[in-house]
Amino acid sequence: MEKVIFNDLGLMTYQEAWDYQTKIHKELVDRKRRNRDAEESQEEEREHYLLFCEHPHVYTLGKSGSLDHLLLDEKGLEEKEATFFKINRGGDITYHGPGQIVGYPIFDLEGFFTDVHKYVRFLEEAVIRVLAEYGIKGVRESGYTGVWLEPDEKGGLRKICAIGVHLSRWVSMHGFAFNVNADLDYFKNIVPCGIAEDNRVVTTLAKELGYELDLEEVKDKLKQAYKDLFVFEWKTQ
Repeated sequence: MEKVIFNDLGLMTYQEAWDYQTKIHKELVDRKRRNRDAEESQEEEREHYLLFCEHPHVYTLGKSGSLDHLLLDEKGLEEKEATFFKINRGGDITYHGPGQIVGYPIFDLEGFFTDVHKYVRFLEEAVIRVLAEYGIKGVRESGYTGVWLEPDEKGGLRKICAIGVHLSRWVSMHGFAFNVNADLDYFKNIVPCGIAEDNRVVTTLAKELGYELDLEEVKDKLKQAYKDLFVFEWKTQ
């Protein structure tokens, strides 16, 4: 059975987290190269990582995104005490900040399945399962990644989790951003995920339930959902 190392990084700047997951990603890819050329008896054990963290206020723009979707200039970013990064994941612009669980699964998908579409569906499904534990129905929206909530009485959809991934040699990077207790005002400074339709907005679990959540409780539920979906064992470092 595959083994996954879990690491909760706590509150960490985006640059630090990006550097850290890049380092782990390179290690996993390098190990695959060594195993490809090694005798079976000398192959190194395959590992995977699941990283959770929170970030100070930051906006990130994916490869296919438009800079026009950031509605702040440099001065505006300073006033909001926010930073901005162009990064190598898919998708458009999104926000990360305190009260949001950001997850970075660094998985060698050859240990599970080599299907990018299925991988993204599994990331969505983990959040959908957690929402169900709080009595909330998460849904997928055709043509969009991420997790949404059922339409309200006016037919509007609320997005509660953004997803953007990058894969190299079937090793994943980046992941999901689950809005638990996040400050929704920061989403007003962007066109979230490049979606400008009036009937599609961003929400948080706290807003939907009417109270703030214990982040550690939500993290534990997410960890279990990942374990159930991908079927692995936890490994301590």
